[in-house]
This record gives sequence, C-alpha cells and structure tokens, in this order.
Amino acid sequence: MQALRPLLDSQRRDRLERDSAAILERTAVLEHGLANWPPHDRPTLPGPDGQIRVQWCAGGSGIVVAAADYLEEELLLAGAELPWHAGPPLLEKGPSICHGTAGNGYAFLKAFARTGDERWLDRARSFAVHALAQVKRLRVERGRGRYSLWTGDLGVAIYAADCLDGRSAYPFFDRCS
Repeated sequence: MQALRPLLDSQRRDRLERDSAAILERTAVLEHGLANWPPHDRPTLPGPDGQIRVQWCAGGSGIVVAAADYLEEELLLAGAELPWHAGPPLLEKGPSICHGTAGNGYAFLKAFARTGDERWLDRARSFAVHALAQVKRLRVERGRGRYSLWTGDLGVAIYAADCLDGRSAYPFFDRCS
C-alpha cells in the first residue's frame, strides 16, 4: 500500500485501507491462532490435498506483506505465525520471494516492523539462513543460479540483506528509505 500513497489522497487511501482490512478480516481462515487467506474459499487451513498454501503469491504471507500497515494487529500476527508454524518451504518451492522461503520470511519482517518484537526479526533471520542454504543446494544441483528477482537468487540476496538491516521494505512494492 505504501507505493500507492502518492497516488491517492489521504481520505481515499484511508477508506481503501479500512475496506480492505474488513474484507481480509472476513475472508481469513483462522485455526489455533494461525491465519491464512487461501486462493479458494474453504473453512479450514489445509486444502483438499491436505496442504496449507503458505506463500507470498497465494496465502497469508503475501497478505501480511501487502496489508501490514493497516491489517488489525492480532490478525497480522496470526498470519505471520503461520509460515513459522509451517516451516520453510521445501526445495521444490525454493528459496525465492514469490513462493519460497524468502517470500514467507518477509511476513516476519513486516511483523517486526509493526511490533518491534525482536522475535520476528530472529525468525526472519532464521528463514534467511535457510533460504541461502537452499540457493547453495540448488546451484550445486543445477550448476548455475537463477537470476530473477521474484523466483531467483537476487530476491533471496535482497531478503538476506533486509534481515541483516532489520528492514521490511518488500522489493518493488514498498519504497526503500
């Protein structure tokens, strides 16, 4: 939302944020202190295949990243708790920002930015270490890296740097200061 701020007057922005927060509250799937926003309506966290989709592009991590400034704090923290509970994605999802470990980790950075609770920064850094190890393993398997921001090593490098600095600016969407 931060990137849209210059384009919207404050009254319109406030209304958009309130309406979006209300929709996200209504559509959240809540279980045992965890929140997710699955890509399809369902009453439980796991989908028909038994998997919980926890990734930036389909699920709670992306909602937490995109709505961190205005989402009700308890719901934001429940959404950030889910990727920690689920753990880093397996290697087939990879380390990337789009649907991998780094993308999920940005939810922790947003929770840290919102609350100042160092536990979230520690979790983000833990995911960064895991994502960097995934990059290394994939480079060995493929014989080369992936050079994309969203699905490659560049996004992981930016995420790791953000973890070192305690910065939560999501690449491209948030302005870096």
